[in-house]
Amino acid sequence: MTTEDRSWRRDREGLGVWNGRGKTAFAGWGMSPIDRRWDGVSMDRTLGEYCKVAARAALEDAGLKPEDVDGLFMCPDNMAGANSGASASWGPSRPYFAPPYDSEDGLTIVTNKWLLANWPELNANKNVTYAPDAVPSIGEGLGFTAQAVVDGKCKVGLYIYTANNLDGRYRRGGTFAAPKAPGASQWNNPWGANVIDLQLNTTFALTQYCQRYGVDWDDLMFPIVMQEHMNGLMNDWGFYSTNGASHLNREDYVNSRPITSPAHIWDYDRPVNAVGAFIVTTAERAKDMKHKPVYILNHNQGSGGSARSSSITLDEYEAANAKVARMCYEGSGLQAKDIDIFNPYDGFSSFLPFSLEAFGWHGVGKGEARDFVNGDISIHGPHPYLSGGGNLGNGRTRTAMYIDSIEQLRGTAGERQVTVKAETAICAFAPALSAAYLVLGSDPH
Repeated sequence: MTTEDRSWRRDREGLGVWNGRGKTAFAGWGMSPIDRRWDGVSMDRTLGEYCKVAARAALEDAGLKPEDVDGLFMCPDNMAGANSGASASWGPSRPYFAPPYDSEDGLTIVTNKWLLANWPELNANKNVTYAPDAVPSIGEGLGFTAQAVVDGKCKVGLYIYTANNLDGRYRRGGTFAAPKAPGASQWNNPWGANVIDLQLNTTFALTQYCQRYGVDWDDLMFPIVMQEHMNGLMNDWGFYSTNGASHLNREDYVNSRPITSPAHIWDYDRPVNAVGAFIVTTAERAKDMKHKPVYILNHNQGSGGSARSSSITLDEYEAANAKVARMCYEGSGLQAKDIDIFNPYDGFSSFLPFSLEAFGWHGVGKGEARDFVNGDISIHGPHPYLSGGGNLGNGRTRTAMYIDSIEQLRGTAGERQVTVKAETAICAFAPALSAAYLVLGSDPH
């Protein structure tokens, strides 16, 4: 099984309930420290070292040792350059450190080969028998890992995801660093990051939403953003809880710098430098581990749709998100009324009203998000939306949605533990129309 053959993906409707439903479980998670950027000097704070820190924490959380791991899923994706794989495609420019740091591998990107070569205890007994080179980003990658366990490729999978942030231009690798912008790329590439199309299209769609449903952007978005910052401060590992609280308030939010107006800078997650790790194992083995298992009931990938023109419309955006929701529910055998914890992706806050309404969480329908989020969405209320604080409340690690869902279902969320029932969860790293979602449950059946 590789990511190239794509046969493992659940990327369309009509596939029915996943045949691996409840056969795998999360047994542990771990996070490294979170820096704003790597300073380029401190060798104990490279992504390679942070991978070890996060992985050891995940193993300890699961009550396992490195030699228990037989599947290594090291995602080599590099946020500094799109599709850069095993190199930071635009930089940085500096003399390399002494071996094993004779390339960026181990510094600003990490491959499974580097980790196996430079963390001897992980494979001391030649226990790692499955370590594919092509491992997707965390949204698809955790589904890839779960499928590998279901298919018998391994019994204890260690998935590691790096989030780097380097000095200089963010995500300007590959074609985005080229001197020319051919074809349709001429409309996006010159403006900066390769995610500008997501920023513009999502903002356009949400602006249309505000016009159609008579909603003010700030009234809709501030309650969500503010609650995420409050929730993130309850994590002992988040950027704001370890580097200083944002102290965000409505006045600061409304008057903050616009990025793609009317979206403010606080509507975008803060790039950081960190690593997260997760242990996925068989349901049988998970029963005897340190914590209560959190079973994986479904995984999805692919897309909900695309725009027919240069910019997506509100109708297209709503239809695509609705398709993604149907895929998640179909594959898990659950319905909207069955979902207790909802942690959708929030790299841009503008994704969130669409996912909330498309999934119908707590009965929210089209045009109803503003009234819902201006009610009680706190962790101690009846509608604990984004109880983990997401990326907006913790920094762009892309892990908070999974960590919180696991902890809520285990009952180990501490100060963040919700007061409502927490037996099922939906979580994702799913930018815009992506279908990269997981459905989790405290019961495998």
